[in-house]
Amino acid sequence: MISWGMDVVEVIPSPDQYAFTFGGVAPLRTVRPGTALRLWSDDAFSGALTSATDLSGDKVDLSRVNPQTGPFHVEGAEPGDTLVLHFVAMEPARDWGASAVMPFFGGLTSTERTAMLQEPLADTTWIYELDRARNTVEFVAHHSDLRLALPVAPMLGTVGVAPAGGEVRSSLVPDAFGGNMDTPQMRPGTTCYLRVNVPGALFSLGDGHYRQGEGEACGTAVEGAMTTTVVVELLKGADSLGGPAWPRLEDDASLVTVGSSRPLEDAWRIAQRELVRWVGELHGLHPLDAYQLLSQVTEAPIANVVDVNYSSVVKVRTDLLPHAPAYGGVHAELRARAATLL
Repeated sequence: MISWGMDVVEVIPSPDQYAFTFGGVAPLRTVRPGTALRLWSDDAFSGALTSATDLSGDKVDLSRVNPQTGPFHVEGAEPGDTLVLHFVAMEPARDWGASAVMPFFGGLTSTERTAMLQEPLADTTWIYELDRARNTVEFVAHHSDLRLALPVAPMLGTVGVAPAGGEVRSSLVPDAFGGNMDTPQMRPGTTCYLRVNVPGALFSLGDGHYRQGEGEACGTAVEGAMTTTVVVELLKGADSLGGPAWPRLEDDASLVTVGSSRPLEDAWRIAQRELVRWVGELHGLHPLDAYQLLSQVTEAPIANVVDVNYSSVVKVRTDLLPHAPAYGGVHAELRARAATLL
C-alpha cells in the first residue's frame, strides 16, 4: 500500500488479502470521505486462466472466484447513510483477459438450478490479447480462423457493501447491497449510490471486465485484472433525502437503478419500482404519475442472467426530465473533482 499524498491512496492487495464475501471480512484499511483510491483487483479467476489450453475444470479454484479488493471502512459511515463511489478511471492491469464456457454454468446450458439430462457444454477458454495502442482486445475463434478486434470498454462486475443483519454473502451474488451485478453501466464516469448497512459501510470492488455484452450470456466476460480510480464520499442521513434501498447509478446522461432476484422479471420489477421512487422523489410526482411517465421513456438492459440472482437495469435519460440534481448535485461535483486526477 503506497500513499500518494494525504487524500489519494494506492492499494495493491496480496492474494492472501483478497475478499471473497461481502460481510464477514475485517477491513483492509480505513479511509475518510473525500479520499481518492487507486485500487488493483485480480480477475474473476484469480489469475488461474492464462492460456487457451487452460481448462476451468482443471485450473479454477471455485473457492477463490471473484476476488474483491477491500473491504474499506469509511470513517463516519452509519446505517442509513448513503455511500457514494465515483469511478474516475478503469485501466486494464494486464495485457490479456480471459473468458470461458464452464460446465453447467451460463445462460444457454443446464445448471444445478435448471436441471436437464444433456451433457455439459465443452469446457473451453478464450484468451483476449490487449492492444493498448489501438485500445482493443482480440477475439480468436477456436473452430475457425476468425479473428476480431473489439473495443475495450472497461467496467466492474462487482461493487458492494456489507449486507444488513450480519449476513455474509458470496462475492458471486448480487442483491440489495450491490455485489456481483455485472452491469456495463458500472464504468468510468459513473457514480454509484449504496445504502450503508453496517458501521463503516465496508465496501469492496473487483471482477474487472475489459468488455462485456449485456446479460453476460455465457457467464464470463473478458475477465481481467483492473486498476480502478474511485473517489469515496458519504451522504449523512440520506434516507430522509431518498436514500437507495437498492443500488442507484448516475452518469452524465442517465439515472439508473439495479434490481437483483430470480426470476428475471422480479429483478426487472425491483429496478422499475426503484426508478419510480427515485424520479418521484426528485420531481415531486405521485407514484402513479411517475409510473406512467417512466413507462414511456425508460430503457431496461439486462445486466446478468447467469449469477445466483439475475440483475436487471432500468435507466432514464435526464434530458427528458426537468432539471433536478440528485443528492444535491454530488455527481457533477465529483466529476469536477475527478478531472483533477486524470
